[in-house]
Amino acid sequence: MSSTVLIIEDDPHATELVRLYLANDGHQVLSAATGPEGLARARESHPDLVVLDLMLPGLDGLEICRELRAESDVPIVMLTARVEEDDLLAGLGNGADDYVTKPFRPRELAARVKALLRRAGREDSFNCLPPAPGGGELAHGPIRINPRLQSAYVEDKQLSLTPTEYRLLLLFLREPGRVFSREQIIDRALGQDFDGYDRTVDTHIYSLRRKLEAPLRGIRHIHTIYGMGYRLGDA
Repeated sequence: MSSTVLIIEDDPHATELVRLYLANDGHQVLSAATGPEGLARARESHPDLVVLDLMLPGLDGLEICRELRAESDVPIVMLTARVEEDDLLAGLGNGADDYVTKPFRPRELAARVKALLRRAGREDSFNCLPPAPGGGELAHGPIRINPRLQSAYVEDKQLSLTPTEYRLLLLFLREPGRVFSREQIIDRALGQDFDGYDRTVDTHIYSLRRKLEAPLRGIRHIHTIYGMGYRLGDA
């Protein structure tokens, strides 16, 4: 069955280029040229994936991302001409699953779309690690996850995590103190068909780290082990 992809982009040339590549891959492609139109069309058509420009007239991509993520887990690829870390963190922190910087190669974007759709179609495979003893909560210090409710907390504050951030935290909490390389993170939390770059993995980690640190007044729990990867807590 073909997937429906919604492109929210105000540049008609870019929209048509992406549409041609995605249609060639067998997707049904919808489009919208403004923020309000895109949000309305997403709510009406319930697409399988959204390609979302960051800068849009009427309503910017970050606000659309927040709105969509509050309502569904639809995969979102953010298109952005901004490459500053804070901008990328803002996009991923508000619920985008991946990002592509402009100017982009349509073939690369089509590959990212294909990978995200595969991941969304087999979400259960990301929870293939052994469950917590007794099926209860996983915790390390003030951080805990309730896998049954798919909710995460720092002390008594519930966190607003994207699906990718939740999978990352679940991976770390299952083996606190273990150093995970980027390759292991991709394999066990993002999926072997993840087509992003190391930079994308790093940005997801940074976004999760900031959300964990905010209630703890900056106390760091996810550590960068240079040349090796990332670790939750001390060894």
